[in-house]
Amino acid sequence: MIPNQWYPILRTEDVKRDAPTGVKRLGEELVLWRDLSGKLVCQSARCPHKGANLSDGRLVGNSIACPYHGFRYDTGGACRLIPALGAEGRIPASLRIDTYEVREEYGLVWLWWGETREKLPDIELPHELARHPRPYETITWSRPVHYTRYIESLLEFYHVTFVHRDHWANIIDYTFMYGSWRKLWTDGRERYIAANKIVNHRVDVDGTIIRSTFDQCEEGDPSNIWHFDLIYQAPCMTHVRQGLLEVTTWLTPIDEENTQAIMRLWEYPLLKRMVPVKPLRPWILRASLQMEKYVQDQQDNDIMARQEPKVSERGVNKLIAPDEMNAKYLQMRDRLKAEARAEAEARAAARAREAADEQNEALTDGPSPADAAPVGNGSPAGNGASAGNGSSVGNGSSAGNGSSAAGRAARSKKAAARAGGVGKSAS
Repeated sequence: MIPNQWYPILRTEDVKRDAPTGVKRLGEELVLWRDLSGKLVCQSARCPHKGANLSDGRLVGNSIACPYHGFRYDTGGACRLIPALGAEGRIPASLRIDTYEVREEYGLVWLWWGETREKLPDIELPHELARHPRPYETITWSRPVHYTRYIESLLEFYHVTFVHRDHWANIIDYTFMYGSWRKLWTDGRERYIAANKIVNHRVDVDGTIIRSTFDQCEEGDPSNIWHFDLIYQAPCMTHVRQGLLEVTTWLTPIDEENTQAIMRLWEYPLLKRMVPVKPLRPWILRASLQMEKYVQDQQDNDIMARQEPKVSERGVNKLIAPDEMNAKYLQMRDRLKAEARAEAEARAAARAREAADEQNEALTDGPSPADAAPVGNGSPAGNGASAGNGSSVGNGSSAGNGSSAAGRAARSKKAAARAGGVGKSAS
């Protein structure tokens, strides 16, 4: 995954007001819920007590309760109640869950995957989408493919005449995209299959956005030609515009082997004239999206599931000229990952220098050897209180500290992955 980016993980409507929602994204099990004011909260889903999934729990005021033993965690991740210990029971500081930065923009829930910052960047879409005037419908589904392969499949369209030619449902594409009115659109399939040469392709890179335009035509009939405009925005958005069709897709990693697709279909310009009854138009868009999910996208995924290697990177495949956008995408992915690693290393080095300076100051300002406490008074270890009276184990503090250290180590490993450091999550 590319660190230090906003990833869309759900539609806003997927998170309800009265119950938690569990998802797995970017290799992490997450639970999302809303507090009493409606503010969205996103946290790690596993209760640190015995590993139950909090998404199976319930909401109690401004807290989420574990389904196993009722431990309650507040919006900041701290445990506020352990029913077995009573209202006045001492709660170990280690009993807490991670809380993630999330925002709701453009009808989606966005998760910040990266290092903690005082000020996070804004969530911005390419201008073609940020000011898009048309209504839309959005659906989501998952596929068992790596997100790099999924993104690649939407950065070129010269596969469509080979992958999507044989299913009866593709007659919609034949008729409305390729059929000619002179033959009452009955020649759609023939023209569709014949138009497979890419010409006039151009690719431009602007920051974290790549734009591509090209024509797909029939080599022996220049009149059978169709223009495409594609947009990729890091880390995982693709947008295609071809004639009446405009579709935006976000492809967010679930883990190293699965991807969540969020697809948005914009209303066709002629749909108002074709369907004057406004409440019916969203249903037509939803039907089109279902067709995409169960036919065209499934056809693509049947092939992608058998691609090797499973992860696309520079140099693993032999690209051709029409794959220029694909090549730019892989270059950008590597560049952004390298920048995130460099930034993480610089911050780690700065923290190490600060720690060293503090240690040097402590040594300089500390007591002289003559003022040090005499060895042998037994107070730290000799009185046996810590080990002998059993209080350290009995009150849970010793066990709590151990679990806290383990928790800190686990959180540090996760943070390193999010910041572009070592680990499988950073791939």
